[in-house]
Amino acid sequence: MHQLDAYLDEHRKAFEQDLCSLLSIASVSTDGRHQTEVRQAAQWLASQFAALGMQVEVAETQGNPIVLAETPPVPAAPTVLVYGHYDVQPADPLDAWVTPPFAPSVREGNVYARGATDDKGQLLTHIKSAQAWLQTAGRLPVNIKYLIEGEEEIGSASLAPFVAAHRHRLACDVAVISDTCQFGPGRPAITYGLRGIAYFELRLTGPQHDLHSGVFGGAVVNPATVLAKLLAGVTNEKGQVQVPHFYDDVEPLAPEERERFAALGFDEAAFQRQLGVSALGGEEGYTTLERRWVRPSFDVNGLWGGYQGEGAKTVLPARAGAKFSFRLVPRQDPAKIAAELEAWLRQRLPPGISMELQAHHGSQPVVVSLHSPYVQAAARAIERGFGTPPVFIREGGSIPVVSMFRELLGVDTLLLGWGLDDDHAHGPNEKFSLADFHRGIKASAYLWEELAALKP
Repeated sequence: MHQLDAYLDEHRKAFEQDLCSLLSIASVSTDGRHQTEVRQAAQWLASQFAALGMQVEVAETQGNPIVLAETPPVPAAPTVLVYGHYDVQPADPLDAWVTPPFAPSVREGNVYARGATDDKGQLLTHIKSAQAWLQTAGRLPVNIKYLIEGEEEIGSASLAPFVAAHRHRLACDVAVISDTCQFGPGRPAITYGLRGIAYFELRLTGPQHDLHSGVFGGAVVNPATVLAKLLAGVTNEKGQVQVPHFYDDVEPLAPEERERFAALGFDEAAFQRQLGVSALGGEEGYTTLERRWVRPSFDVNGLWGGYQGEGAKTVLPARAGAKFSFRLVPRQDPAKIAAELEAWLRQRLPPGISMELQAHHGSQPVVVSLHSPYVQAAARAIERGFGTPPVFIREGGSIPVVSMFRELLGVDTLLLGWGLDDDHAHGPNEKFSLADFHRGIKASAYLWEELAALKP
């Protein structure tokens, strides 16, 4: 490994230059004005793979192209599927950025740009690690397939049909994604569990048009008031969801898992300061980490209805609505939750109000066994790359592609995050530590060796 390590050290600046080159492309998928840049980012990645002698294709979809690449075949070696995305979130509000979002700037050891950590910087570590192997050893110890999409930030509409249609081509032993975080600075992590999600939009309609609240108030049922009551009733004073059968399939939290979380030394006071809140809350009887990672939850994501302009307007709105989501844990089914929720809401709907409930999307929760040989191989690689063993954590968010890979390809995913939770992903001044960028490349390079020792 001496030759590999030397190559990684000697090419640090070149790797950073390539990172800044990719970050300078404004591949904002949600904004049609950036379609040229979206395709430019796909072609940039394709050119990287081609320069390394990989088989590469920019595959067209109904939406943005998917970049596919494969390393030269290594007979009898395991096959790894690396997933990432080259599209990024909009940079608004632009005036909140210290430096322009698509003019990468290095300050205090971090590179600042949209996409720095989500997901261009983390994705690039798995390309540069392959480059190091190919340039020093002439081949990798494993087979790597890359699947890089351009619609992750807008729901990945083209991805599932593409994966379903190319199952044989994407067949692998394990998948790798780096689009998560470390537990804290200098504390690398393997994320072994994700919550699922069930996302809804509720629309209530009362009178045929807005009414004067003085003339009609008290005689006509107000949709906004009904909406507030319905949403407030979803949870009780203990933070428990009141939808029937919601907890039927939820497994009790294992004592050993509670002990593992407690041993992480989570600093709740620091967490409050980071968020700028004076207190934390949630389901009674659980710690903050347990509430975030392994217990289901309910959150209102948006509300509308009535007058929103400056000053006062005495209006009884004709319509009101909300968007809200449930985060789910293993064995909870988004479809079952949706059916129970709609029945529960309709039972509470007063006369004079009609209701429409739309299920936007759902994703199954996922947990990978810590005894998996792939997880153990990743732990060894991260310890070699970062100089300290990783901790094992779960994540409250949802990554639908992980459950998709399990369902369509029959494989588990290693979630190896090199970023930090204060990297401002999706916000102004997004950043990525360059030290962690290079440690991520090393950990990735060692991962290929560790996985090679696991015969498929």
